[in-house]
Amino acid sequence: MIDFNEFKKLALSFPQTIEAPHFVNIAFKVNKKIFATYNPEQNRATVKLNTIDQDVFTIISKGSIFPVPNKWGLQGWTNIDLNMVQNELFIDAITTSYCNVAPPSLALQIRPE
Repeated sequence: MIDFNEFKKLALSFPQTIEAPHFVNIAFKVNKKIFATYNPEQNRATVKLNTIDQDVFTIISKGSIFPVPNKWGLQGWTNIDLNMVQNELFIDAITTSYCNVAPPSLALQIRPE
């Protein structure tokens, strides 16, 4: 299980990330773009993946990672059940989301090519 403090610590560890309100949720942004949100009522994260990564994470997660069930899901927005997800898988998913949204110069700081 991942709690909010762990989620927040990891999200804010990425370069130039800020925390901001997003409706009833909490958003984490880089360059004014959301890469993750946290839903406190459901202890759920939502991250921005490309559709290929979304498919891969969905398959390997055994139900803890799944597309948002609407048009946002078709655009790569993906839910993560923080009560079920394995720690390493969560770290990989949120890192992938950050790298998808961040400017290339910042993404390269996290995942050098």
